[in-house]
Amino acid sequence: GSGEDVSLLPQPPMSVVKSIELVLPKDAIYLAGSSLKGQVILTLNSTLVDPIVKVELVGRGYVEWNEEIGASRDYSRDVICNNKADYVHKTKTFPVADNWLGAGSHTFDFHFNLPPRLPSTFTSKIGHVFYYVQASCRGREFILAKTRMYLLVQGTSDFHKESPFQNPLLVEAEKRVSYNCCSQGTVHLQAYMEKNIFMPGDRVILTTEINNQTSKCIKKVLFTLYAHVRYEGFTPKTERRTCTDSNELLRQEANTHIPPFDTTKVVSTFHLPLVLSVSSSSQQDSDIMSTQYQLVITVYLPWSLTTIKAKVPIIVTSCQL
Repeated sequence: GSGEDVSLLPQPPMSVVKSIELVLPKDAIYLAGSSLKGQVILTLNSTLVDPIVKVELVGRGYVEWNEEIGASRDYSRDVICNNKADYVHKTKTFPVADNWLGAGSHTFDFHFNLPPRLPSTFTSKIGHVFYYVQASCRGREFILAKTRMYLLVQGTSDFHKESPFQNPLLVEAEKRVSYNCCSQGTVHLQAYMEKNIFMPGDRVILTTEINNQTSKCIKKVLFTLYAHVRYEGFTPKTERRTCTDSNELLRQEANTHIPPFDTTKVVSTFHLPLVLSVSSSSQQDSDIMSTQYQLVITVYLPWSLTTIKAKVPIIVTSCQL
């Protein structure tokens, strides 16, 4: 999320700088390609000669993980794989009339245009994509103060509303189960969605029909949305490596009562997070990471020590301005 980290750097006693602040819309989400407007407010205790007041927009990505090798030998060791990307770095230095600023508060307006192709703000145990605005005031010899504020950025993609993926989606799964030693039966699962392309923050409605052809009752159904992220990195010898990890984004549990030899519909509704990485198509060259989404419906059958699962592909897109 967005946060603020304000700090005055080590400086001589009786510093001329009292504070430096960044003013930006609270909790704003910036779409790639949009503009960002704000202010820097610099408050001085006394006159500052030859000041350099500037603001920077920075966006970076970084991934790192350990890869074990030598497992077949008597020892093993870790190889650190990593990768990084610089997405944006813009700087604006404010003009100062007569090269001095008097005591009191001074306000500097700024705006930046975000590049049209940016990945979304993202964080996991392996990868990070982050954006921030940083303001600083420099005297003749060193930086007197600086402050940083992190931004929420939503990336865009090429998936459009008329995409064939937008058609209604039907996924089925079936399992034959044994229980009570000799008894057998079948559980059939059918998941239906009117569409499977969504924008961040959209409402997702999933209808699940469960046909219970056993003599047991089904009491629990779990809906889980996963982001499967594929990371690209390099070893210290510049050998390319990939690593896949899954993050659980949403979980919803339905306490059901599906009687024996009966069919029941379960309608699940949930809202996607407001900022999400857009789905990566197989044609796209992945940067340091690429993302695919999957909604998994799990029906628990504790009396047979098993489960039945259906996996529904979800596409997350975001329109350009």
